[in-house]
Amino acid sequence: MYIPKHFEGGEADGREIMKAHGWSLLTTADEAGVPLCTHLALQWEDDGSPHGTLVGHMARANDHWKLFARPAPSLAIFWGPHAYVSPTWYTPGPKVPTWNYVTVHAYGRPEIVEATPAVLMVLTKLAAQYEGTGANAWGLGRLPPGNAAGQTPNIVAFRMTLDRIETKLKLSQNRELEDRHRVIARLEASGNQDSQATAQWMKRVLPA
Repeated sequence: MYIPKHFEGGEADGREIMKAHGWSLLTTADEAGVPLCTHLALQWEDDGSPHGTLVGHMARANDHWKLFARPAPSLAIFWGPHAYVSPTWYTPGPKVPTWNYVTVHAYGRPEIVEATPAVLMVLTKLAAQYEGTGANAWGLGRLPPGNAAGQTPNIVAFRMTLDRIETKLKLSQNRELEDRHRVIARLEASGNQDSQATAQWMKRVLPA
């Protein structure tokens, strides 16, 4: 990923983004170099490896998983908050529009999770991440006995231990400080949640 030095984020930022924004795009090239892409939820886990591991699943009818047998190099892309920035928000001058955003590219080689108990654990953790663990939260235990295990042949669970993580925080760091504050104010005043969240990220990278 193209990352100018002033837009470079740390690995801790990348982990935070992956955990908060698990909806991702997984891309794997086949032997002819043709990329297969699948939109899916991935969960980052701290398993003691240098960069952690992504865990997820996809439909067995999706041929993408068949590339994991090599195992093939893959890229998972995560999007955090993003927002349009108008040049009318800056101090006067010949300036142009841009887009502020945070994003992560995570690289690794997916490996299929075969054992049914391990597959069920992948599903359990993913549901808990988005449902929570309260009394009204949905979980596999709400299904009839054996139902969850009986459905696992329809999916393929996998783990992708990460080789490296690239994090880009494009948040007006190349602008004058007054322009950055003006953009933050306009984004905070927006009724759009992505815009407001982008403003919060902008505040995090302001000079101390």
